[in-house]
Amino acid sequence: MKAWLLSVGNKIKNVFLFLFAAQLIYIIILKWVDPPVTATQLISWVKGDGLKRDYIHLNDMSPNACLAVMASEDQLFPDHNGFDVKSIKKAMEINKKKPNRLRGASTISQQVAKNVFLWQGRSWLRKGLEVYFTFMIEAVWGKKRILEMYLNVAEMGKGVFGIEAASRKFFNKPAKKLTRTEAAMIAASLPNPKKYTVKPVSKYIAKRYPWVIQQMNFLDGDEDIQALMPARKQGR
Repeated sequence: MKAWLLSVGNKIKNVFLFLFAAQLIYIIILKWVDPPVTATQLISWVKGDGLKRDYIHLNDMSPNACLAVMASEDQLFPDHNGFDVKSIKKAMEINKKKPNRLRGASTISQQVAKNVFLWQGRSWLRKGLEVYFTFMIEAVWGKKRILEMYLNVAEMGKGVFGIEAASRKFFNKPAKKLTRTEAAMIAASLPNPKKYTVKPVSKYIAKRYPWVIQQMNFLDGDEDIQALMPARKQGR
């Protein structure tokens, strides 16, 4: 019996070691290669919501798009290590007072970890894995790749994933040509892109996108923000 338990224990240990090595290799590969599909995208397709996406390089995105999502979702993105501790503490305090109205405090890095490697939900298991993957992509990918991945995999409309697909669907143009206002409208939908629609413009977005533009103006001169912007081609 003891020998059998040792054998089972060794097999379980080997499985965990294999899974750990496999996910680590996958993380490293994704530093340069885009994910073939994510759980959220697959679920969207299975549910009949559709799956529109078109992965593009950061340099093929408008600087307005990059600035808009940071202004809207995570203004401290260049400065933190993947977690905005102050916002997390504030969210926890609010959730204690209003348990029926849960408030999130996810950074762009945390959202990428969830969107690329995990599933949607609020379970402790998923949150624990999110912490692990957030730490790993911050260490392995770096900020520019995380921002690029976010703008490629985030849902920006019902069944619409990434800034390129959103730009073409809502404004009939590539993401590289998005104006400040258009980028702000897409960014304003991110808290709930299925509910807050860009076209037709929902009341929430009509109210929120001017605030996003205001925040973009505030962040425009920040050197750390500018360091993450797409490279500008000579002559432009």
